[in-house]
Order: sequence, then C-alpha cells, then structure tokens
Amino acid sequence: MTSSPSLHLRDVPPRAAYALEQSGVHPLLARLYAARGVREPAELDDDLKQLLPPSLLKGTDAAARLLADTLASGARICVVADYDCDGATACAVALRGLAMLGGQPAQLHYVVPDRAVHGYGLTPTIVDLAVAQCQPQLLLTVDNGIASQAGVAHARALGMQVLVTDHHLPALVDGEVLLPDANVIVNPSQPGCEFPSKALAGVGVMFYTLLALRAELRQRGAYETVPQPKLDALLDLVALGTVADVVKLDGNNRRLVAQGLRRIRAGRMQPGVAALFAAASRQPAKASAFDFGFALGPRINAAGRLSDMTLGIECLTTDDPGRAIELAQQLDAINRERRDVEAGMREQAELLLDSLMPEGQPPAAVVLFDPDFHEGVVGIVAGRMKDRLHRPTFVFALGADGLLKGSGRSIPGFHLRDALDLVTKRHPGVLKKFGGHAMAAGCTLAEEDFETFDQALQQVAQEWLLPEALARKLATDGPLLPEYFNPETVAKLDAVVWGQGFEAPVFCDEVVVIQQKLVGEKHLKLRVRHGGPKGTLRDAIWFGHAEPVAETVRLAYRLSVDEFQGQVRVQMVVEAAV
Repeated sequence: MTSSPSLHLRDVPPRAAYALEQSGVHPLLARLYAARGVREPAELDDDLKQLLPPSLLKGTDAAARLLADTLASGARICVVADYDCDGATACAVALRGLAMLGGQPAQLHYVVPDRAVHGYGLTPTIVDLAVAQCQPQLLLTVDNGIASQAGVAHARALGMQVLVTDHHLPALVDGEVLLPDANVIVNPSQPGCEFPSKALAGVGVMFYTLLALRAELRQRGAYETVPQPKLDALLDLVALGTVADVVKLDGNNRRLVAQGLRRIRAGRMQPGVAALFAAASRQPAKASAFDFGFALGPRINAAGRLSDMTLGIECLTTDDPGRAIELAQQLDAINRERRDVEAGMREQAELLLDSLMPEGQPPAAVVLFDPDFHEGVVGIVAGRMKDRLHRPTFVFALGADGLLKGSGRSIPGFHLRDALDLVTKRHPGVLKKFGGHAMAAGCTLAEEDFETFDQALQQVAQEWLLPEALARKLATDGPLLPEYFNPETVAKLDAVVWGQGFEAPVFCDEVVVIQQKLVGEKHLKLRVRHGGPKGTLRDAIWFGHAEPVAETVRLAYRLSVDEFQGQVRVQMVVEAAV
C-alpha cells in the first residue's frame, strides 16, 4: 500500500558551495548547505547576536509595556496554554521568564484546556476556568488565541486584559482576516507584521515577547543596580518546542535550536528536560534535534493526547530534580500507552483504507472515521496515513460533546487550511470551526455531515492537485564518497541542526546486495557492496520494511553509527530503494 518514491537529486549551486568551502566549511557540509539554500557563510552563524531583533515582530513593544505595567502593579497573570509540546514549552517559558523578570509566585498562574472537554484555544469556558482558579487581571495566551474571537470577547467583557501570543494563521471570513479584539496581539502571521521569519513556533513567539519585556524593563531602569536576567537559560525549552512543532527551520529558528542544543550538551538545562532525556534513555551530551522530535517531544505530547497536559507543564517548570524524574516517568508511561492506542487505530485505519481503495489506488484525499478512534491520536494516525499514501489525510474521532474532531496532515502543493476555508464557503455550516497551517489543520463537524465533508475535500483535492503533486518524491544529496564513511563524518552531520525545511541529508548510491534477512520480524537487514565490483562491504538496515530488494539496487539512505559491544560501525539507514 505504501507508494514508492521517485528519487530526485538536489541542485547544488556551485558558486555557493565553493564560497562556503573557501570560508572553511567542510567540503561535504558545504555541498549540503548550498543544496538547502545557504548562500553566505554568515547564514551559518548561530550566535545569539544574529537573532532577528524583537522590534521587528509586530506587537512586541506594546506587549512589553502591558506586561511591565502588570508586573509592577502586582496584578495576576494567567497563561492560557495549549495541549501540545509547543504549547507546554511556551507556557513553561512564559512562567519561568516572567518570574526571572520580576513576577512573583502569587502573580503567575496558568490553565491548559483538556482536549476532550474544552477543545482548542481560549474559549469562553477556559476564560471562566481561569477566573475560578485565580481571578486574573491579564490573560496571556501562548500558542493559541489568534482565532479565539468569542473567548477574547468574553474575557474583555469580564474586565480582563488579553495579550495573545500565537503563530497560527488568523481566521478568514469571506476572504477577510478576522482578528480577536485583544489588547495586544504578537503573531508573525498577523496582517502588517514584517518579521522576516514567519516560521516562529508558539514558544519562539513567547521567547521574543520576553526579550522585548526585558528591553522595556531596562529602559525603565530596572537593571541600573542589578544585572539583567539571562533569558538564554530558557533556550533548551525554546529549542524543544520549536522542533517538536515541526515548523520550518529557517535561519532564525536554526539559531534558536542550535543555542538550546549547545546548552543541553553542556549540561545546562531545566530539571524536567534532563529528566525527559533520562526517561527516553538518551544522552544529553549527544543531544540532537532528532531527540526533540522523536524522544522528548512525543513524551510531552502524550500527556495532552491521553491524559492531562498539566503533567507536561509541571515537568518543565519544576526546579525539583526528584519531582521532575517522577513526572518524566509518568509521561514515559503515558507515551507507551499512546503507542498501543496508535497501533490499534492504525490497524483499523488500514481496514478502512481497503474499502476506499478497491483497486489499490488511493483517492485524491483520504478522510477516515471510526467510532472507536481516540481523539488524542487522530493527528498522529493522519500523519502516518499521509506518509504512506502521499495524500492529504484527515482522521476523525467522536468527541465528548458528540461532534467529530478531525486532524489533518497534508503534502506539498495542498494548503490544508485554505482547503478547509474553501469547503466552508461551498458548504456553509458543515464545519463548526477550523484552523491550522498549510501542512496541518484541524476541524470540527457533526457526524451527519461527515460524508458531505469527505466529498467536498475530495473535490478540492481533485481541483488543486496535479498528477505530479500526487507522485511521492524523495530529494537526495547524491552519492557519498567512500572516504566519508566514517564515524567522524557522522559526528559532523549529527552536530548540525536538521529539520523541517532544512532536511537531514539523504545520500543515494547503487549497491550490490550480498545478503538480506529480516530482523525483529519487520526490519530488513542488508549486507551490500558499495563502490563497484571491488567496493567495500557495508551494513544497511531498512526499518519497518519486510520486502526483499533486488540484487542490484539504488539505495537512498542516511548515515548512522551502530555501537555494539564496544565496536563502532557506520551503517546505512535505508529510506527508499529503486
């Protein structure tokens, strides 16, 4: 059922590669960087001084004044978080940062929605919950709020001020952008914001807001007799949330992540981050962006999917190492449960797909629902199905309120949020609410409208997606010279911040398969000859693939180090074979 990709060689502008190499960049890295759009050595400078200034981010100056006044007055601030890793890290950054900048414990509070009970964002119900818990004078949203018109209006009607920090796209009504009536909005995606990096995660937006607040306090003379707080102590959290939210790693985001990784590798991190590394059996001294995306991030996300995200937020905000370890172990257990739930849902999704694909050809878009699906895992399953079929995919589960809650993942060339906007224009009232990005979005609808939504999304996909967009492609970096097959090269590659929009290198070589066998019942272990008839024998493994490959085959692969019984060997981790 998995579609085989066609392999495409990335273009490497020779002048850019030469300029990078002449500046001292390793020849292999120079080629990889040039193929990913780096043109000047300065773009690789990850010093904090190279970060884009907060003044370019619309709303930060006003937000800084509002926060400074609120802190000075002693008024209570309630952070309204989100139930994913970006929202949890943004909440932790807000609470820790405001405390560093003068906030007192009695002033700083937070609430986080329960996915099944409250839904997403600053709803009127969440406003009422905040009032009941701490009677705040200021609501500060992190990673949400840009589409919360009703919630913001309710808070303002109750006399509260509202500061929205978010990175999602604003709501559209009849083609017009609709913003909530907040006192201040900080969001690079809002109209009129000229911040060059539109890819900031929610935690990045909150970090920038704190930078602006520190500058405002400095202007007010707060640091004339005492040193100003070092907000770079929060960068481990910023890096974790940025990678976990799969935002594009443009130059600015790469600096944020690189700085966070640098702190972690040096042993300088929050107790909760250290505890999560331990729970995931990962070594902080060798931390990489991969750890954020596939080890720490899923454990934080699991709390919001199956339990209560307060567990994740407390893990990231506690200063007690023992308590952090206890919470990290709870998150690890929840994540194991999440894997079991996901496995069952994936099996059921495969059965549903069989009915949609009688001839083995997937439709232009895939829309799935089963009454037994778990609302907290629909996004993961949608992503798995999207990867397998290379089609925009929505997966729905039945919410506690009786409505279907759907999460979607898309492919290049199909803007998912815009597609939902077109569906709601053509079928008014079908979508109760929706929002998101180009590649990920969510929506809510009544069960009786499921078929209408399915057909409407199929129609949009058929109109928008050309045949070439439906063909799965894998960009590769071409052959890898034999002299680079060594642990030193792997170490150089692992030290780089790779991720969304700055993908880790995938090399491509023709090999002769000497031996192949299944290990663990579902992984293909290969012994291949690389470099011609007299080439070198190498180990390769294809995780999650059980079908044998041809004797002579082109492998697309990543480099990895396999450490076993004190021996270190470089192996190919296969991504595709043609």
